[in-house]
Amino acid sequence: MMNAITPELDQRSMKQWFEQLHRMPELSMQEGKTAEYIASIVKDLGYEVEVGVGQHGIVASLTVGDSPRAIGLRADFDALPIQEVNTLPYKSGVPGVSHLCGHDAHTAMLLGAAKYLAEKRNFNGTVRLIFQPGEETMQGGPAMIEDGLFERFPVDAVFGMHNMPGLETGKLYFTPGTTMAAVDNWEIEITGKGGHGSMPELSIDPVVAGASLVMALQTIVSRNVSPANKAVVTVGAFLAGNAGNVIAHSAILRLSIRTTTPEDRDMVLQHIRRLVASQSESFGCTAEIRTGVPGAVLVNDPEETEKAADIARKTFGAENVICPGPTYLGSEDFAFMLQKKKGTYCFVGNGNTKMVHHPEYVFDQNNLSIGATYWVALTESYLA
Repeated sequence: MMNAITPELDQRSMKQWFEQLHRMPELSMQEGKTAEYIASIVKDLGYEVEVGVGQHGIVASLTVGDSPRAIGLRADFDALPIQEVNTLPYKSGVPGVSHLCGHDAHTAMLLGAAKYLAEKRNFNGTVRLIFQPGEETMQGGPAMIEDGLFERFPVDAVFGMHNMPGLETGKLYFTPGTTMAAVDNWEIEITGKGGHGSMPELSIDPVVAGASLVMALQTIVSRNVSPANKAVVTVGAFLAGNAGNVIAHSAILRLSIRTTTPEDRDMVLQHIRRLVASQSESFGCTAEIRTGVPGAVLVNDPEETEKAADIARKTFGAENVICPGPTYLGSEDFAFMLQKKKGTYCFVGNGNTKMVHHPEYVFDQNNLSIGATYWVALTESYLA
C-alpha cells in the first residue's frame, strides 16, 4: 500500500456512499434512483448541479476564485446484469443486477473528493464533476456529449479513472496514447424451422448453424489480423431453446468485438457479416444482425498523461506510479470524451481479486481514499 500525502478525506462518508450504491444497482440507462441519490449528495455539498444530462447524467460544478480555467472529473455509475455471489454485508439487493465493475466505488471516490474540495476550496477556477450513466453499453458518454456536455459545461481537460484487478493494490498506472480498444456489441439471430427433437428431418436446426458460426468466428482474428495488432471476437451468449426434445426455431448469439485500429475494425466487421451470411445459408437458415452502439479507441493525450502522472508522483511517491502502464482490449466510452477534450484515463490497482464482471469480484475499499486523493491533487494542481 502506498504512503500517500492524504488530505483530510471523510472516510466514513465514502464508505457509506460506496456501500449504499452497491446495495442499489441499476442497469445502464436505467439509473434514475442512483442519479437522484448522487445529485442529492452533491447539492448538499454546495455544488451547482445539473441533472438529466444525457438522460441520467449529472454535472456538478464549483467555482472558486476568478480563474477561467476548468477541469472535468468523470465517474461512471451503472451496474451489470450479473448475479452477485459474494456474501458481503452490503451485497446487491437487486436480483440479477450488481456492481461488479466498481462503478459504485468510482462514484464514491469522486464524491469524497467533492466533499473535500467544497470544504477546503484550495483551488482557483472551476471543477466539474461528471457523473456518467450507461458506460457498460457505450451509451452514456455519447448521450451526455450529444446533450451539450462540453458546450454547456466547458472544461480545459477531462480525466477518468478505473480500478483494475491484477494490478498492484493502490498503485496508479498511466499510459500515453492508445490504451483501450474500440468495441462493437452485436446480436445475431439465426432463424431455422422449429420442430420435434425426434424428427430433425422436418426441421432446420439453428443451433447447429449457430455452433458452426461460433467456430468459424474464431478464425477471423487468428487468420486476418496482423500479430502486431490486437483484436478479439468473443461470443459471450448463445441462446436457443428450452427443452432437449425440441428443435428451436431460432438462436441468438451475442458478440463483443474489440479492435485497436480503424482498418482492423472495418475488416473484422466485414468478415463477421460474410461468415454470418454464408454459415447460415449453408444450413438453410436466415440471419439478422443487430448492431449496438459502437465504442471508440481510447487515446490518452501524451502531455496531459505525463502531467497527471507527475502530480501523482508528487502525491504518492514515484515508486507508486507506473508510466507507461498496461494497455487493454477492454473498452470505455470515456474514449468519446477524449475525442472532444484533451485529458487522460488512468487505472488504480485492485490487487489479486477476481476480474471485473466476475460474480465474485470485490472492490478493495482501501482504494477509495487513494482515488479521492488523486482527484483532489489533480484538481488543486491543475487549478493552482
